Amino acid sequence: MNAAPHLHSNVLRSLLRDRTAAVSAAVLCALLLAALGAPLFAPFDPWDQTQFDIMDAEIPPLGGGADARFVLGTDGMGRDMLSAMLYGAGISIVIGVFATLLQAAIGVVVGLAAGYFGGRLDSFLMRIADIQLSFTTLMVAIVILAVFQASVGLRFYEEYALVAIVLVIGIAEWPQYARTVRACALAEKKKEYVDAARVIGLPPFTILRRHILPNTFSPLLVISTVQVANAIITEASLAFLGLGMPVTKPSLGSLIRNGFEFIFSGAWWITAFPALLLVALILSINLLGDWLRDLLNPRLYRR
Repeated sequence: MNAAPHLHSNVLRSLLRDRTAAVSAAVLCALLLAALGAPLFAPFDPWDQTQFDIMDAEIPPLGGGADARFVLGTDGMGRDMLSAMLYGAGISIVIGVFATLLQAAIGVVVGLAAGYFGGRLDSFLMRIADIQLSFTTLMVAIVILAVFQASVGLRFYEEYALVAIVLVIGIAEWPQYARTVRACALAEKKKEYVDAARVIGLPPFTILRRHILPNTFSPLLVISTVQVANAIITEASLAFLGLGMPVTKPSLGSLIRNGFEFIFSGAWWITAFPALLLVALILSINLLGDWLRDLLNPRLYRR
């Protein structure tokens, strides 16, 4: 009998019982739909410079006799804020997701190898992780991206900024996954089913792939929700230092930074609206991650 439908119904009931998690899931789904469907929902294309005019710069949002074309106003270049925020949210989400996938790919391989084989390999890999953890992600990203930008030039950097940011954040955060997977592998390799797999002659790679790796999925899911939010925040922090996404294809962090130049002139909406959207995105991911952690923890989850 297939238990998947029963499991899915239990998860759905648990989500609906938790109002905070349910609201967070609804907000996150709405933001994902709006961001990924930005070409359909956005009134303008903020990446097309022919669609905005400098004469429309700093138009306030509706409510103060503003232009009806721009519901949330315009920025300093005359770009529609609603369209820029939808596209910017998509960029931020892409950075968060792909940076997290890269972290997981590196961390899972390192953690499985260190935990299962142990010995000198474990010591060597964990010392590398310790060295990596001694440097903050922001410090590593600043150094690498600053050197990269100075080496290749601003125009080349703007073209490949998304790939560079994903690579830097992904490479800087893999020890979080490695340590978690290593702990799971150390616990699982001592169990009887792993001993039985060794006795029947299964190679280590097959044991890791079929038996140990699936038992690490629960903690990996919880870590991934946190890491996606951290990656988005890291990119926003880099944008304040001029190392984030370029003005031509801004993320939410880049939009917030660009708005700081106009905040004292009264154009508060250029910074305020992207900042509120970023807070809503990060908060919904973190709250949903807390619910997922409780759900996957047998000691905290109550049927």
